[in-house]
Amino acid sequence: MSVDDLVLTPTGLLFAGRRFSCTIGRGGVSLDKREGDGATPAGSHRIMGMYYRPDRLRGADLPFWAQPIGLRDLWSDDGADPEYNHLVRAPHPFGHEVMRRADPLYDLVMITDWNWPRAVPGRGSAIFLHRWRRVGYPTAGCVAFDPRDLLWIAARVKLGARLIVRG
Repeated sequence: MSVDDLVLTPTGLLFAGRRFSCTIGRGGVSLDKREGDGATPAGSHRIMGMYYRPDRLRGADLPFWAQPIGLRDLWSDDGADPEYNHLVRAPHPFGHEVMRRADPLYDLVMITDWNWPRAVPGRGSAIFLHRWRRVGYPTAGCVAFDPRDLLWIAARVKLGARLIVRG
């Protein structure tokens, strides 16, 4: 392991000498992740990008490689889509998630390389690091944090750092 790694443990996420409370998927940790199972996949997943809402995070201390979420940005979660598990733009004829949500859940999102860039339909779409709905509320498979902690992590994480999830 490297000092740049983010390590998910049963008691939280370890990063940069600190422990952060977080929530994971409602299906727990899985060694056999499938679309819709609500599980967080075990393994080593690289941080491949960061997106943020510039209208909501103006002045935030984010790395140079963070990209603003555009008005038409979507994430394909439809296994029949040739662009499955990739950022796409509206209008988009396949199933997708809106990246620029009305709620603050995706105000800041770190993208992992889970089933990306060569996505296999059925293996599960994006595993993001994002803010939680509330303490202890599970995700659909992502790892979620208190918004202040997420911003602290985002300001320090390196592109390519590993999110290590033990099964």
